[in-house]
Amino acid sequence: MSGFLDQLFLYYPHSWSDRDWTRVSGLPLQDVWFQAADGTKLFGWYVEAAGHSAVLLWCHGNAGNIINRLDNLARLHQLGFSVFLFDYRGYGRSSGSPSEQGLYEDALAAYGHLTDTLHIQPQRIVLFGRSLGAAIAGMVASQRPAAGLILESAFPSVEAMARVHYFGLPAHWLLAARYDLVERLKHVSVPVLVIHGDQDEIVPINLGRQVFEAARAPKSFYLVQGADHNSLYLVGGGPYLQRLKKFTQGIIR
Repeated sequence: MSGFLDQLFLYYPHSWSDRDWTRVSGLPLQDVWFQAADGTKLFGWYVEAAGHSAVLLWCHGNAGNIINRLDNLARLHQLGFSVFLFDYRGYGRSSGSPSEQGLYEDALAAYGHLTDTLHIQPQRIVLFGRSLGAAIAGMVASQRPAAGLILESAFPSVEAMARVHYFGLPAHWLLAARYDLVERLKHVSVPVLVIHGDQDEIVPINLGRQVFEAARAPKSFYLVQGADHNSLYLVGGGPYLQRLKKFTQGIIR
C-alpha cells in the first residue's frame, strides 16, 4: 500500500513531448541512452562546454521531466558548465516506474555514464540536486567520489516534510520512501553548497537550514531573497549564477 501512496504523493512525472528540442533550445543537446543496474532503460541530455569545465550531474525534482529544465540548462551552459541532465525511471522517455531505490540506481547509472563511458574524471564532477533530487545527489556523493555537492531547495527527509505539511502528524508512516538526506550527509566529505529561497512554501527555509547544519565542513549557505521553491535561478539571476560559478571554481583544479 505504501508504494502505491508514494506514486500518488511523491512523484509527478510528465510524459515525453516529441519535438526537435535541439532546434527549439538552441543547445548542443546530445541524446544519451543508458541503463540502471536493474536493466531499466534511461534517457538524458549531455551538453558539453568548451575547456576543462566543471561537469554538473543534475538530479532534478519530482515533477515534470528534463524538457521543463531547458531554460535553466541554457543558463548553466552559458555560464560554462558541461551538464548531464537525465530523467529518472518513469519520467520523460525513461522506462519503468519511480521508487526511492530505483531513483538512486538511476543516478548512480548516470554517474557511471560520465565516468565509464565519457571518461570524465571524478574531480571534475559536481553533483547538483534540486528538491527531491537533492536527496538523490546526496546519496551519490555518499557513495561515489566527486568534486563537490550543490543542494537546492533541499529538505532533510520525507518525515520532516510530512511533519510540516500535515500539522505534525506522522503521515510519513504511510509512505515507503524516506529520502533521508540528513543521514546521507554524515557520509559526505566533499565541499557542499546549500541554496534556498526565503519565500519557499513547499520546503520552508528552516528545513533548508537543517540540511545545511547536517552537512560537514567545508560548506556554505546561499540565500536567494524573494525566491520560492521553483524560482531560484530566475529570481537569483546573475548573482545566483555567479555563486554557482564561484563554488565550482573553488573546487575544480
